[in-house]
Amino acid sequence: MRLTGLDRKLLRDLWHMRAQLITVALIVASGIATYVTMRGAYESIERAQQAEYVRYHFADIFAQLKRAPNNLVVEISDIPGVSVVETRVVVEVNLDVPGLDEPAVGRLVSMPKREQPMLNALFLRRGRYIEPGRQDEVLISEAFSSANHLEVGDSVGAVINGRWERLRIVGVALSPEYVYEIRGAEVFPDNKHFGVLWMSREALGPLFNMEGGFNDVTLTLAPSASEAAVLSDLDRVLEPYGGLGAYGRQDQISHRFLTDEIAQDRITGIFVPSIFLGVAAFLIHVVLSRLVSTQRNPIGLLKAFGYSDMAVAIHYLKFAMVAVMLGALAGAPVGIWLGRGLSRMYQNFFRFPELTFVAGPKLIFWSILISGAAACLGALSSLRCVVALPPAEAMRPESPPQFREGIAERLGFARFLSISTRMILRNLERRPWKAALSVLGMSLAVAILIVGYYFFDAIDYLVQVQFRAAQRDDVTVSLAEPHGEQARYDINHLTGVLRSEPFRTVPARIRFAHRSKRIAVQGLEPDPDLRRVVGQNFAVASIPTEGVLLTSKLAETLGVRPGDTVTLEILEGKRPVQRIPVSGTVDEMIGLSAYMEISALNRIVREGRSVSGAYLSVDSAKLAVLYSQLKRTPAVAGVAVRQAMLESFYRTIAQSLSMSTTALNCFACLIAIGMVYNGARVALSERGHELASLRVLGFNQREISFMLLGEQGLLGLASLPLGFLVGYGFCALLTAAMQTELYRMPLVVNAKTFALSASIVALASIGTGALLYRRLRRLDLVAVLKTRE
Repeated sequence: MRLTGLDRKLLRDLWHMRAQLITVALIVASGIATYVTMRGAYESIERAQQAEYVRYHFADIFAQLKRAPNNLVVEISDIPGVSVVETRVVVEVNLDVPGLDEPAVGRLVSMPKREQPMLNALFLRRGRYIEPGRQDEVLISEAFSSANHLEVGDSVGAVINGRWERLRIVGVALSPEYVYEIRGAEVFPDNKHFGVLWMSREALGPLFNMEGGFNDVTLTLAPSASEAAVLSDLDRVLEPYGGLGAYGRQDQISHRFLTDEIAQDRITGIFVPSIFLGVAAFLIHVVLSRLVSTQRNPIGLLKAFGYSDMAVAIHYLKFAMVAVMLGALAGAPVGIWLGRGLSRMYQNFFRFPELTFVAGPKLIFWSILISGAAACLGALSSLRCVVALPPAEAMRPESPPQFREGIAERLGFARFLSISTRMILRNLERRPWKAALSVLGMSLAVAILIVGYYFFDAIDYLVQVQFRAAQRDDVTVSLAEPHGEQARYDINHLTGVLRSEPFRTVPARIRFAHRSKRIAVQGLEPDPDLRRVVGQNFAVASIPTEGVLLTSKLAETLGVRPGDTVTLEILEGKRPVQRIPVSGTVDEMIGLSAYMEISALNRIVREGRSVSGAYLSVDSAKLAVLYSQLKRTPAVAGVAVRQAMLESFYRTIAQSLSMSTTALNCFACLIAIGMVYNGARVALSERGHELASLRVLGFNQREISFMLLGEQGLLGLASLPLGFLVGYGFCALLTAAMQTELYRMPLVVNAKTFALSASIVALASIGTGALLYRRLRRLDLVAVLKTRE
């Protein structure tokens, strides 16, 4: 293929500006890599979710109850819109796991006599299914197996209905119901202390007096069924049997976490690459503007020799397209590599039979197309200048600016400033738009760094509020059934317990007008110390003696304000219904909750001083004895250790967040360096003739270096406040877009983040300054002073 004259000129320009071209290409590569990684991860996890749900028959509706006879299945099946019904026995028990000091909680789920249930079928990762007649065999979830290094053939101890049993593991399995394996009362996964075990129904049923009965039902809907109508009918059927309120797939805890993660991946997959590509567009604008301004004479000659405006414009547009293609060649493979690593990280949280990162041709095509569109947008103003420039005008030198006294002279400060300093201020004043663009460019670099480090600040703040300010207990004990006054005494006199605060948790449906929400109302002591209700800014909310305290997100969902009256439908015991006032709201960052004073809740439920468990402050020297007692106490359904939960959090979520955010910060640092370096190189190119003239007139190397580098330093300092403001704004937008019912990211940017972002830009500026100083020392005065007239 023969190159045209314009193509040869393009190659010369590319070589001459190779440093700027490489920095622009690297920033484009960062944008493409983040788009491919985040968009590819979003598509991969969504594809894995849909595939597992369909293949393993994930249920549409779930319900728990006290106990119902098996023949009730007929009545449930007759509800209009119900397609498939499956009943189960589901109970939680204390586990004694080899190598684990603390008690673990196991959720035992019954399996039918056939190998696979009709709904929520299992994928067997390794081992075999339970054999008929084997009462002690179980399958365990993969997350629990991995966290505790349990393999096929190992055994765990369990307290089952007051009896100590040894359960033998015969297989490791996955279920669509537990893609994100977590207890309903928790937010962060603790796979070391909570796991799911599947046991044959013929073995599990008799152990809990469930022969001929069930306490859990799942079902699927017919294609045209109304979910709301089915939920209402199912609640009516189950109410005499202690139904706790049916709920749809959207409220199933694993599905909710998974769909929220997919939604957030979709947001970040658009938001973050948009910032990167916006910066790339800005850089292309700066570089092309400089190229066009320094090539006025060649542009005029090209037009004079018959090249059309469009041909010349396309010639300069090719510069931007070369940067995009180089960025695509580097960014796409990096994005695929990072995406595969992100998929492996996701497997620590979301357990799919298969999660494969696939970046198909369509994804790569769209990443290049979007990058190309950003480059064209950045080049638009420069191309307009090329098209609008008449040949005769182009072949004349650019008119010099109008010179006048600078701001220092007008204000009378000139005698206090050196000549070099006055020249810096005068140059900034006479080219305000160029100075403003330079400040904007460097402020964007600061802003991107702030966004990258913001996630660390938000998670750290969330941990401080949740695990330090709100949860101040050492151990939380949950009882299998509500117990009366004696339970308070027994818990308080366990070995090593220094102090205890009882709590009562009651399933309920809270209504206001046409809106309702199924929640667990928590009854706490009037002035709790071990488990406080803490909002953002570490504000501790008081537990009302009358009325109910709602989290702000729940109040927003229901459309209520303090002073309104809501209807509380209790879903256990005598199932009373009572209207109570909303005494206030608290902006908790996790979940949807309603709080009451424990005695007030006892009165509403029409019971004595019942408790569901207690928060304990424990003597650390006696923890081992306490754990041993709790493991073998039949009344105890679960034990949560705050320190273990915190360690699990840092071992999983914080570590994984660190991996993903580190990659983002590397890209942000690259952009910061690119912005500073390009700005400085453009300044040197624009002022090379002026600086060389000053050298000829007698200024020394140090003085002209101060003029150029001092100007860049002033622009850098000016960019910091704007960068802080823009970065905080980006964080605010990201926070608002990522709010869910399960958790709300706090808008917290620490002073350390601002300092770190400023330091990185400062280091990039110092490094760039050193390079420029070397170039100034090697400045060829004769070559620079040659004119084009």
